[in-house]
Amino acid sequence: MNKLEKQNLDRTQAPPPARGSIRDLLRRPQATSSTRMLSSTLFARYLIILILFAVGVVGFYFLSYIFFSSIRIWHAYEPAYRFLQIFANHPIETIILTWIVGGIAVSAWMMRRPLTYIDAIVEASDRLLDQDDAPIHLPPALKGVEDQMNLAKQRSLRNASAAREAEQRKNDLIVYLAHDLKTPLTSVIGYLTLLRDEPELSPKMRAKYTNIALDKAERLEELINEFFDITRFNLSQLTLAVEETDLTRMLQQVASEFEPVFGEKGLRCTLDLPEKLPYVCDTDKMARVFDNLLRNAVNYSFPDSEVAISGRTAGAHVILQFRNVGKTIPQEKLSRIFEQFFRLDSSRASSSGGAGLGLAIAKEIVELHGGGITAASADNLVTFTVALPLEKEGEETA
Repeated sequence: MNKLEKQNLDRTQAPPPARGSIRDLLRRPQATSSTRMLSSTLFARYLIILILFAVGVVGFYFLSYIFFSSIRIWHAYEPAYRFLQIFANHPIETIILTWIVGGIAVSAWMMRRPLTYIDAIVEASDRLLDQDDAPIHLPPALKGVEDQMNLAKQRSLRNASAAREAEQRKNDLIVYLAHDLKTPLTSVIGYLTLLRDEPELSPKMRAKYTNIALDKAERLEELINEFFDITRFNLSQLTLAVEETDLTRMLQQVASEFEPVFGEKGLRCTLDLPEKLPYVCDTDKMARVFDNLLRNAVNYSFPDSEVAISGRTAGAHVILQFRNVGKTIPQEKLSRIFEQFFRLDSSRASSSGGAGLGLAIAKEIVELHGGGITAASADNLVTFTVALPLEKEGEETA
């Protein structure tokens, strides 16, 4: 396994949204537009009613004065005469006083509806945190806000569910890795104890036990490196230090490093590559992609089979394929094969495989270069295809 620097690749895993206030929710464009239209309508209706009320008061007073003055002669002891006399002597003051009192009454009446809307929104905002699928209902005038609140609730439920699943996968992974760490560590301690307590062992047996202890220690180191990948997953941003390289030469070198591993399983590695395949990339990280794909091929290949690597330029892309002969991957697993912490082997034997990060890391690196990676499996053949664009925009350099 290449001792390449492990970087964070968890840029796609977003945390569930914080429980914000209703004001934050209404800041979204659609909700803001809906509430702005509603507030404009209510304000326009309020102004129209005030204007009509003001005009109506003036018209009512003058028409009433003319009507009551013309029907008969009023006497001083009659209540109507006193009212008409007050209006005749102070018409402006009477109208203004009526405007003030009536304006207060109209304002209080008009404010009941928006206050009712506010109560409905505040009550609905409490239901945003409910962990159920019950929809939120608001008055018809708040249909736009209702749609946005229901959308926010559904998104929150999905994110919470995804967060729980990710947390459960991570917890399961820690349990599995803790078991995997214990197994080689127990073997190392056992063989070292044997070497210490049995000084009369023959050189041949001593060398055998030493090699076994070394193998287990190397396996322990690999698992510890996997732990470093997990703990660094959310701590840094992956950047590229690009330079022009020859992918043919790089693949030949990576494949040669796997020759001892191929030999242990009786695998043959064939390369179908052009003489040169120039490409501008981060060589260390791209080598890690190839390392992870070849390691996956070794772990899931049938013994005494072939691992084939091919590459070519097709249009505006460089196409690389890694094919191995192994058990056909079911479609439901194939669709999840690039997920973080996902492993095909549910038994997680300590002799092979890692934390389920290798393919997820490869996918992140390829996508950071502007490319894509896909997996296909049929008839006991597993093929990973990497497509890298020859022209990349906005390359990020370290």
